[in-house]
Amino acid sequence: MKLLILIFIGIVLFLIAKSYKTEKFANIKLDIKEKFEGDLMQHEAGLLVALMAKVAKADGQVCELEAQLLKHTLDDISRHFENQDEIREKLKKIYDDEKKSFDNTIQICKNLYTLTRHNYQKRVKIMEYLLNLAFIDKEFSNTELMITEDIANTLEIKRADFERLINAFEMFYKQQKENAALSLEKAYEILEASKDDDVNILKKKYRNLVKKHHPDIIAGQGVSQNIIDEATAKLQEINEAYELIKKHKGI
Repeated sequence: MKLLILIFIGIVLFLIAKSYKTEKFANIKLDIKEKFEGDLMQHEAGLLVALMAKVAKADGQVCELEAQLLKHTLDDISRHFENQDEIREKLKKIYDDEKKSFDNTIQICKNLYTLTRHNYQKRVKIMEYLLNLAFIDKEFSNTELMITEDIANTLEIKRADFERLINAFEMFYKQQKENAALSLEKAYEILEASKDDDVNILKKKYRNLVKKHHPDIIAGQGVSQNIIDEATAKLQEINEAYELIKKHKGI
């Protein structure tokens, strides 16, 4: 299951990376690493991190995916600077400080708008990045809607574009939920079990299948290596199915 979580994180971060590249930050040069010692709150990168903090604050908690996204963003931004360790620490401080209050959200947006005034598509990509963060825990609360609406309005994102982005994320996570439901159904099928089976019955069916398909037991029957390999794959499938059902039932 840990592997499945990591794969999902990888997919989400891949989609995020496609949506907004740090190479497009204002003032970042591609050919050389610059040494930046100014106020990062006057830099597009710092303003983005500040808005990430506001969106993260909206639901009051940081899930594993949000933490991964923050790490990804700070690492990706800071690597463009000669003093990258210093920049990363400053960006992390901005995130921690700006997460404390919503009070200056509009001013941050105005400063970011000033830097991106002539690049509407960049502002749309920033909005997409922030909505990614809002949706990443698979829920989009009323508070998250209100804060992202305020950001979109101040960045002068067209309402149609804002709603299009939200609809895209809603469809994506709806599909993820449907896939998870199908996976759970498949897990019961693999265990030859029913959703109504209690814990003891599930354990019994699981153990019986393990005994039936364990490669050590199969090998003792003098079968070919191909059959042993198939048994190993089947046992892995059984274990993954059992772990998924346990997680679903809170066992």
